[in-house]
Amino acid sequence: MAVRTTLIFLGIFFIAPSVVGEERPRARDIGLAVGVFSTGEHNAITDVPGVLVGHSTIIEDDDIRTGVTAVVPGPGNLYTHTMPAWLHVGNGYGKMIGETQIREFGEIETPILLTCTLCVWSAANGLKEWVYDQPGMGEHTVNPVVGETNDGRVNNMWADPVQAEHVFEALDNATSGPVEEGSVGAGTGTQAFGWKGGIGTSSRVLPNSVGGYVVGALVQTNYGGVLTMNGAPVGRELGNYSYRRDLESVGREENQEDGSIMMVIATNAPLNAKSLERLSMRAMMGLARTGSFASNGSGDYVIAFSTDPAVRRPRVSDTPIDTPSLVNASMSPLFAAAAEATEEAIYNAILKATTVTSTRGTLEAVSVDDVIRVLEKYNVLNWDESISPGNTNN
Repeated sequence: MAVRTTLIFLGIFFIAPSVVGEERPRARDIGLAVGVFSTGEHNAITDVPGVLVGHSTIIEDDDIRTGVTAVVPGPGNLYTHTMPAWLHVGNGYGKMIGETQIREFGEIETPILLTCTLCVWSAANGLKEWVYDQPGMGEHTVNPVVGETNDGRVNNMWADPVQAEHVFEALDNATSGPVEEGSVGAGTGTQAFGWKGGIGTSSRVLPNSVGGYVVGALVQTNYGGVLTMNGAPVGRELGNYSYRRDLESVGREENQEDGSIMMVIATNAPLNAKSLERLSMRAMMGLARTGSFASNGSGDYVIAFSTDPAVRRPRVSDTPIDTPSLVNASMSPLFAAAAEATEEAIYNAILKATTVTSTRGTLEAVSVDDVIRVLEKYNVLNWDESISPGNTNN
């Protein structure tokens, strides 16, 4: 019987034959600043008050490279006091669990899990068990929310590697503050644009004049296209992009068009389900800026929720419940923030990812030096320093 080894990464780099660990930068560490709004303290989805993130990374034997990433939207029992939410489908080639009830009721009643494609059912079962262990739960049905991407390039997901114990690890270790990124949790075995992908996150804080709200994004990147960073054609410059083999009769054999991405958007702005639907759609715009075109075989999903305590509602009430929500005319700054945070979260996922190998194959991390060389060539670094209201000609 194989011995199962589960590794939880909590701000440490692990070096093993299967995962090449190294200190790698986030986007802003190399001067790659996205958009115009400021980031939160940690530039992470956890800058949204109440949001927690945890990982369970599973490296087993020579062919299991996967894991679970948990996003806990807020404190308390989400089943007894639900949270407004929406799920947007950019392209629906995926195994998303919980979608129909979110879209029917406009709310979530469990934390959100991300994992590998064939792991969603085991993860959902583990999430169900975890929810039933929470105070105040009886014999009710729950709607577990589990998203996925296909990490089969380096992970034997057919072996059902994710079990309830890994779900419990991710949820019980979920914390606020900095979020581990790259080849960790649900991003352990993922790829992006032909390089190693992973987990990434970012946040935006709106000016007080437009509400002062926080918007955070967390992504699980596993998709293709032509990697573009702040408009610079990084993938094309580095000779690694979709359809290169058709255009030039060269390039890698594997398909670099298909894949998937899970995007989670959190905000403390008071929003109802309809407004969250509109907000979730803007994450797709941030995705597009990175060079994705949502291919036929891509599962592109966005889950958005509001953490404002005033918009949470009890499951049962004998009287009407009034909840506040921003008017439509106030939504545009949130739209911009969601697109910016999603775009930067994707860059962080790719830059922080480390090379992962197994007997099934190897996913090489992109060379940071090569990325910087291209970004410098196209003069897209340090925009936040060189472009300001008083310095628009630089």
